[in-house]
Amino acid sequence: MRHSHAPVAITALIVIATACTPETEAISTPAATSQPITDSAPYLCELVPERAFRLVSGATKPLVEKIEGDKAVGTCKVPDTTPRPLTVWWMREGPGMPLNHLERLLDDRRNIYTRAGGVVLPSSLGDGMAAYLTHGLLAEQPYRVSAKFRCGNRERLIDIYLAQTAKGRDAIKDLTDLMRIAQHRYADLHNCDLK
Repeated sequence: MRHSHAPVAITALIVIATACTPETEAISTPAATSQPITDSAPYLCELVPERAFRLVSGATKPLVEKIEGDKAVGTCKVPDTTPRPLTVWWMREGPGMPLNHLERLLDDRRNIYTRAGGVVLPSSLGDGMAAYLTHGLLAEQPYRVSAKFRCGNRERLIDIYLAQTAKGRDAIKDLTDLMRIAQHRYADLHNCDLK
């Protein structure tokens, strides 16, 4: 009785060919979830460190920002793609922005964030929340943090909206850290002390 060695030989050739094939595909590595958010120049929208934003969002492409408004009330958008990777709003109590209007704006955000299961920010950041919104028009930038805080003798409000976060990151913690940096940067830019 003759035994055919063809199946064994074919299997051996496949194993050898596979072992000798060069790896041309990039090996994916897990996101650096433990890498902390730090404050360093350069900044996007004057308040968000670009390196921290890229770490949190996973963005790799060049970023172009568009700033509208003034030091009292304004917005900055990083509009290189749709949806925008980053939007930052800032408002200051004063002419054209009475305190009760600022408080109503924050109440509106708080109501939306609460319905989405948002998280209250630490009291050191003032009055605010962070949330992940999945429904409606706000879902284009679902990662959101808003805080009203006192700097000098006036109340201020900052909103930071992100279109995405990098896989494996803790989005709420990252949003909280970005808000902390943004408030300190705001205080430096506007020459006021955080209270």
